[in-house]
Parts: sequence; C-alpha cells; structure tokens
Amino acid sequence: MPLPLHLFPFTALEGKLRRLGIWDGCMGKVERFEDLRVWRQGIELVKQVYGVTGQGKLARDFGLRDQMRRAAVSVPTNIAEGFERRSRKEYLQFLNIAKGSVGEVRSLLRVALEVGYLDSSSYEILHDQAVQISRMLAAQMKGVEGKG
Repeated sequence: MPLPLHLFPFTALEGKLRRLGIWDGCMGKVERFEDLRVWRQGIELVKQVYGVTGQGKLARDFGLRDQMRRAAVSVPTNIAEGFERRSRKEYLQFLNIAKGSVGEVRSLLRVALEVGYLDSSSYEILHDQAVQISRMLAAQMKGVEGKG
C-alpha cells in the first residue's frame, strides 16, 4: 500500500505553490493520485497535445506527432505510477521522470514551431502550460524531500 500523501510534509510545499500561484487549496488530504493538481494538469496537457497533433501538418508527421504524444502521456502516467509505489524514494524517482517528460514535450513543441507545424500562439499556450507543470513537479519534489 502506498504511503498516504497527506503524511508528506506539505506545509513548505503549500507555501512554495502559493508563491508560484498554483495552489488551489485542495491538497490538504490527498489519498489518490487523481487528487493531485499536478496530475490533473498533466491530463490537460495530454488533451491539448492530442488536439494540436491531430490536425494540420503535424498530424501527418507521424514520428514527431507520436513522440510528442508519448512524452505528454508520460507526464501524468509517471506521477500516478510513482504515487502508487511504496516509498518516497520511488515517488521522487517517478516525479523526476515526469519532469523530464515535460522537458521533452517543451523541446518537441519548439521543433514543431520551428518547422512550421505550430503557430506561435498555440506554441506559447502549450509551452506555458508545460512550464507550469514543470514548476509544480519541482515544488512537489521539494515538498516530498522535505526541502521546500
């Protein structure tokens, strides 16, 4: 059985999330990964990535499209898998993998912009969303480590 997340030291994490403007006040008692705001934001990123990769030139570039989709799906999936593990160390490892996947999404978005598959407005929206998730993951990691 995984460690209940409400046993992790969230007081420092809450302050960090407030400073970043991403605290929604619902993290007091987290019992399932679906309760995590960062997981929910990861799902939103997946939906947005699937939306932009399903149209235009990007939809026809199967390699870039599929890689971007896999990277996006990896974000909430790794958060969930880490949450279900039995130790903080494993949870941190999976949060770190999720953070790496967000970086991959950001890089692939830039590639799509540079080759003319994405307009700058779509790029900015998705990039900003990915950056926010990356910051949330960093704050979550610090909180779990007790360093926030």
